[in-house]
Amino acid sequence: MTVVPHELVAGVLSETPDLSVSLMPLRGRFSLRLMPEGTDPAGEVLGFRLPTRIGARQAAGSREVVCLGPDEWLVVCDDADRAVIEQGVATLAASVPHALVDLSDRELTVMVSGSRATELLTLGWPRDPQSVAVGTARRTVFDGVTVVIWRDGETQWRLDVWRSFAPHVLDLLLTGCRELAAG
Repeated sequence: MTVVPHELVAGVLSETPDLSVSLMPLRGRFSLRLMPEGTDPAGEVLGFRLPTRIGARQAAGSREVVCLGPDEWLVVCDDADRAVIEQGVATLAASVPHALVDLSDRELTVMVSGSRATELLTLGWPRDPQSVAVGTARRTVFDGVTVVIWRDGETQWRLDVWRSFAPHVLDLLLTGCRELAAG
């Protein structure tokens, strides 16, 4: 029998004067794969220029995109916008070879914010968080789990984590919150 210790419902999971960990509402997300020459037509359909530098982000309204590799992007949108993106990108099929995969049900987003947020991330992230500029994102590992970490501000981060690994990542983050609050 599998026991899931968290209900995985959006909301604040832990809050101290210096730190907050929240599970964000569900969003639409897609993996978009295409050759570099397809970035301009795909960008027109999505409503913004696709960044070509790994880790670079773009946003337009509720849509965001991050370049994860030389031919790979993660597109995030409001859940209600998923069908529009699918239909728009489908119009490229005849002229731009691509793959668009809906990952919406696979991942959850955890928001970590506060003056000790960066310190909390060092508990499971082998990279120096300060090396990630505000407004960028990285696919990386967090305690052995593949995640995409978005740096939204000096003290605000998002972690996209596979739903199956979310209990592990949340346990580590919540334990870290308690340890930092006690210290």
